[in-house]
Amino acid sequence: MSKTAHAPSASLRARAEIDLGALRANVRALRARAAGAAVMAVVKSDAYGHGALPCARAALEAGATWLGTATPEEALALRAAGLDARILCWLWVPGGPWRQAVEADIDVSLSGVWALREVTQAAREARRPARVQLKADTGLGRNGCQPADWAELVAGALRAEAQGLVRITGLWSHFACADEPGHPSIAAQLDRFREMLAYAEEQGVRPEVRHIANSPATLTLPATHFDLVRTGIAMYGISPSPEVGTPADFGLRPVMTLRAALALVKQVPGGHGISYGHHYVTPGATTLGLVPVGYADGIPRHASGTGPLLIDGKWRTVAGRVAMDQFVVDLGGDRPAVGSEVILFGPGDRGEPTAEDWAEACGTIAYEIVTRIGTRVPRVHVNGQEPG
Repeated sequence: MSKTAHAPSASLRARAEIDLGALRANVRALRARAAGAAVMAVVKSDAYGHGALPCARAALEAGATWLGTATPEEALALRAAGLDARILCWLWVPGGPWRQAVEADIDVSLSGVWALREVTQAAREARRPARVQLKADTGLGRNGCQPADWAELVAGALRAEAQGLVRITGLWSHFACADEPGHPSIAAQLDRFREMLAYAEEQGVRPEVRHIANSPATLTLPATHFDLVRTGIAMYGISPSPEVGTPADFGLRPVMTLRAALALVKQVPGGHGISYGHHYVTPGATTLGLVPVGYADGIPRHASGTGPLLIDGKWRTVAGRVAMDQFVVDLGGDRPAVGSEVILFGPGDRGEPTAEDWAEACGTIAYEIVTRIGTRVPRVHVNGQEPG
């Protein structure tokens, strides 16, 4: 077991263990499911909290050929670290580091004519063509070019390509409800995407890749795979939604295990108020355990009174409010030793809660649970080397 990141003093308090072997296996499972399409490993938001650089490297080792980021800073950091895979970056604002992206051979996403103007100016300054992908808003209503404006964006991009300022490398879009099987918007978006693709190609666009499939579409909608699938949360072994299926249903394994150590174990009488506001009062004499992580570490305050844990082989629940740096658990009279391991979530095969369990307890989604784990919690990457 190899560790690619370690902070000895902090890891006694808490650590997020990242199983790169599981991540590689997940990428291979996704490649098999999307046979015929290339795989983009989405490593935005520090790889959904798992550590962007180690996860990007592991995904490439397992056969992903593209990396995806939201911000240009994320993309530039990967390139600066020496990764030579294709990288697509899609969240731009006016005045962004367009020239740096062009010079780093990063594919940039364009959703409007303003972005085309800025990237072509950057290409002139860099004296090299920019690689651009045109994003269509087929119904998500977020980023992407509206159908009514598509002709203008396509025409402008083709003019810039004819001038040697850009190379149109992709056409793409994003689903709104692919995690809700049978939702009518799925078919409507797919039809609209095909229409917008056909228009662009009739005008002379020759993209390297066409893509719309995110994790749920990769797992359940083969007709959406086109040339490339973008796998985000599924790559980290988390199902896009319980309705789609469990990770095991798709041959995936959760990659992150969040651990802490009990900082204090003490006896208290019945009627003892716990944490701010005394929203929990001990029903009788009991023992309390102090877990030294809180909302500053990404533990949701909404987990107050609901968050599940595994301590000494037993499920426990957060007692009272989660504070900034700590929370309390009622141990029901048991006396585990100070320093005993607390597993907040993991793959679940040792009886511990999963990120999905935490999401249900907090009324959110598992994406948020793993992504919000803060920088005070060190990532310890294990199984960094392929066996053999």
